[in-house]
Amino acid sequence: MKEVRLVGDNVEQGVYPILEAVRIAEEQGLDLVEISPTAVPPVCKVIDYQKFLYQQKKKEKEQKAKAAKVVLKEIRFGPQTDDHDYNFKLKHAMGFLKEGCKVKAYVFFKGRSILFKEQGEVLLLRFANDLEEYAKVDSMPVLEGKRMILMLSPKKPGK
Repeated sequence: MKEVRLVGDNVEQGVYPILEAVRIAEEQGLDLVEISPTAVPPVCKVIDYQKFLYQQKKKEKEQKAKAAKVVLKEIRFGPQTDDHDYNFKLKHAMGFLKEGCKVKAYVFFKGRSILFKEQGEVLLLRFANDLEEYAKVDSMPVLEGKRMILMLSPKKPGK
């Protein structure tokens, strides 16, 4: 005869034969649910199964909500961005990184400004350098079409 450890509200906890555990659950109008099948003897709980399923779904939903959602913020530069504009965008990037957002900084080349690729790269490297205490560089400046892109992600506190 297989035995189970019985737990739950309004139940005398202990080890019972499986038929006895089922009878106890039926008397209360509840279900016998196996909670821990690997334990010796297996642990069963006398509960309302539908309510149990509902609470499990609710817990999963809460865990999904708590899971880190990665937010990507974009900051756009021109190849000849002025110091004032640069500092303004730098402050915004610092704010985004402190909030825990990733930052995608890019230089957009219009028309013939693609000739200033080096200026764009220098600008992005300066940007990464100015933010090194707040962020780590995910990818160095890369030219993709008319954009040169730099990816930054926030540093974890204490690192």
